[in-house]
Amino acid sequence: MASLARNAEASLSKLLSRPWNRASSRHQPPATVSATLTRKKPVEDATLDLNSIASQNLDHAHARRLVRSAFTHLQQQLDHPLYKLAPPGIRTEEWYEINFKGQEVFCKSWMPKPGVRIKGSVCFCHGYGDTCTFFFEGIASQIASSGYAVYAVDHPGFGLSEGLHGYIQNFDDLVDNAYEMFAKIKGRPEVRGLPSFILGQSMGGAVTIKLHLKDPSEWDGVILVAPMCRISDELKPPAPVLKVLTCMASLLPKAKLMPENDLAELAFRDPVKRKMCDYNVISYSHRMRLKTAVELLKATEEIEAQVDQVSAPLLILHGAADKVTDPTVSQFLYENAASEDKTLKLYEGGFHSILEGEPDDRIFAVFVDIMT
Repeated sequence: MASLARNAEASLSKLLSRPWNRASSRHQPPATVSATLTRKKPVEDATLDLNSIASQNLDHAHARRLVRSAFTHLQQQLDHPLYKLAPPGIRTEEWYEINFKGQEVFCKSWMPKPGVRIKGSVCFCHGYGDTCTFFFEGIASQIASSGYAVYAVDHPGFGLSEGLHGYIQNFDDLVDNAYEMFAKIKGRPEVRGLPSFILGQSMGGAVTIKLHLKDPSEWDGVILVAPMCRISDELKPPAPVLKVLTCMASLLPKAKLMPENDLAELAFRDPVKRKMCDYNVISYSHRMRLKTAVELLKATEEIEAQVDQVSAPLLILHGAADKVTDPTVSQFLYENAASEDKTLKLYEGGFHSILEGEPDDRIFAVFVDIMT
């Protein structure tokens, strides 16, 4: 059986190495499914000891927590507007909750400075491979400075939460985990009874949409940034590859066999900010696991079939030149959502990471759109 699995793995790896895109001249990955952020060299300005720490196996949460602790100070010194222009007086808290599967889930809050009345809560769902403890630290601080209590969790298997790194056994488990965590958060004394909003980025946009569909009356507004809510036919793997992929995922669910691309290159328009992605040392930076890929494809298909049931007040923000998630998909969501109050903003020339990887003036223009 082990020999069969090895042979199957080798065959599938060879199959998956072929270009999927029917328009071969573009050579793009299938939306977010095969794009991963890859660190191919040591982290600049980090000592040999720190780089040694960063290079360890991050499959388990304990190692990721040690690495994050070692790099926090260095991250805060980055010459990025989300760090260097962080508003003063923001209060933060970190803690862990146990979810319905018995996993420790990392939670964090960013509160307005003392004396500022809290207008409502904003809960955040991060994207594939990411964490709420890197660039989102600055994003959350900006939102909190406008009078909102901001909360985020790391999905199981990502960031500081328990679970095999980069492994999604069932996409709906991410949704159920977020539902459980945010229900607890919205019951906290400082925000109980106040308006609540949810912000989802990339894969976190898919989690956000599914959370809304699970309980349509739960949120006063939904904000989606470059959401992963459908994979275009042009970028989706051909049917034969999908069939093989699904079969092999049942045999080798945790295998890292999906073709990989440098997400920073695709997602960050500003080359200086792109280099800073290396400091996101606990991001998942390997080939995507087979079961994870199958679950992401399945989730997008389910969302595509239900977009007409999206009914909450809706703000969709997307870079018009995004090569990770297709901006025409956001247009599709906007046109088909049942929401009476809905807005789509496409940013000319913008890449995938419009809150982190664009020129400074664009980043803050997006913040203004969100807060408005």
